[in-house]
Amino acid sequence: MIELISLIAKSLVKQPDAVSVTMVQKGNTEVYELHVAPEDMGKVIGKQGRIAKAIRAVVKAAAIKENKKISVDIV
Repeated sequence: MIELISLIAKSLVKQPDAVSVTMVQKGNTEVYELHVAPEDMGKVIGKQGRIAKAIRAVVKAAAIKENKKISVDIV
């Protein structure tokens, strides 16, 4: 799942080397924290959060196949 999130984020930003994804376990939910460069934050979030919602939708669809509960936070 980390590879999927980082692949999507790296294709959106100008500084792909600054992209990092960490996983934190909270109860039975896996929380993935996406870190990007400050100047690339707008590209990952998008207008009215549309790109962020799309990233979360793709990751949740992949999580359903693995029968997991997943959340994506953009830090």
